[in-house]
Amino acid sequence: MNDLSNYRKSYEKSELLESSIPDDPINLFNRWFHEAEDFGGSGEVNAMTVSTIGLDGFPKSRVVLLKKFSEEGFIFYTNYNSEKGKAIAANPHVCLSFFWQEMERQVIIKGIAQKTSEIISDNYFDSRPEGSKLGAVVSNQSEVIPSRSFLEENLKKLENAYEGKSISRPEHWGGYLVTPLEVEFWQGRANRLHDRICYKCKSNFSWSIQRLSP
Repeated sequence: MNDLSNYRKSYEKSELLESSIPDDPINLFNRWFHEAEDFGGSGEVNAMTVSTIGLDGFPKSRVVLLKKFSEEGFIFYTNYNSEKGKAIAANPHVCLSFFWQEMERQVIIKGIAQKTSEIISDNYFDSRPEGSKLGAVVSNQSEVIPSRSFLEENLKKLENAYEGKSISRPEHWGGYLVTPLEVEFWQGRANRLHDRICYKCKSNFSWSIQRLSP
């Protein structure tokens, strides 16, 4: 057994007080996102965990990259036929979470996922490198394959087939917009008395604000 009970850290870098927060969570998310970016920590600041309820009834989480956020919500891209895509089709209630270790901060977002427009998906797909475009075409994401070489051989065939040609977005690949219903901001504090501020959507982008016990 690996005993991790002595893994401890004191969180003392910042604080989260009602006197210094905006009325809506997107403004605060924007501030925290760019502070994490400016801090220059390791990893990708737009990496987030997406959690869904699978067709087997189990929750499942995986890390994807946030590609856009606004007052409307948070956008990421994936294969609609993937495990996560099928899960969202059956139950669009999802959870997004960000952990910026260097800032001792976490953001948890509960929301409803829906496909973005084809125009939004097309525009983003067109902006991707050629290799990433081919990767989206060749991969039947989440499906069982016999070997790594099977994937690489199919990619090579596609590279030959598309040589000198434009690559169009597959219909089964595109974006999801997650419209937030609840956004919780967590700031690590000393003695495990962390700050937790939760925004809950009331209507028309109006939010209630609550402090939660750590």
